[in-house]
Amino acid sequence: GKGEHVDAIMVLNRLAQTMREKRFASGAIDFQQAEVRFRLDEDGKPLSVYFTESNESHQLIEEFMLLANRTVAETIGKKTAHNTPKTFVYRIHDQPNPEKLTMLSKFVTKLGYKMKSASGRTTSASALNNLLKEVHGSKEQNVIEQISLRAMQKARYSTGNIGHYGLAFRYYTHFTSPIRRYPDLLVHRLLTRYAEGGRNVFQLKYEELCEHCSDMEQTAAQAERASIKYKQV
Repeated sequence: GKGEHVDAIMVLNRLAQTMREKRFASGAIDFQQAEVRFRLDEDGKPLSVYFTESNESHQLIEEFMLLANRTVAETIGKKTAHNTPKTFVYRIHDQPNPEKLTMLSKFVTKLGYKMKSASGRTTSASALNNLLKEVHGSKEQNVIEQISLRAMQKARYSTGNIGHYGLAFRYYTHFTSPIRRYPDLLVHRLLTRYAEGGRNVFQLKYEELCEHCSDMEQTAAQAERASIKYKQV
């Protein structure tokens, strides 16, 4: 029989796919990297390795998380008749370095792929998306995706909002994971404070916290990569 929430989920899925299309149309970049996972025995010893691909159910959750994050960032950060922006923790992502894009273009040419030289925000995004679409399913896919990711700037936390290039959002924050990510906790606390009419917080102090969170994120990412290599061996 049909589950009780199936109609609602189908509507949400349609909305998610529409938001996704709209995001890519406005210049978001479609990195669909397969993640390495391990089957472990009860002692945590790896038995085998497999990849997880992103499917529509993942995308449904992802799009609504992005929407929640974006809405929170806009609520605090967007200047309107009723809102004066206050100090906040944003998730920001700068445009790729043009030299790195040129190097990427030369690299993929050697592998037989074309990538239009990219100048400007949306053109570099569409050039990248076309390349990623073209290599999808090929044996070079993994290496080209890795190199493309390296051409990107690293996303980080900051009180100075420059928007998020990879997602094509003007306002973005990390709000949805306060259980496992400290920046989200900062965001929850600031949101609560401002919602209750609290005064603006001191920007320099929060910029230091943002820097600390960005550093810790890099450390954690390196540890994760090391643990994956260790288990693969």
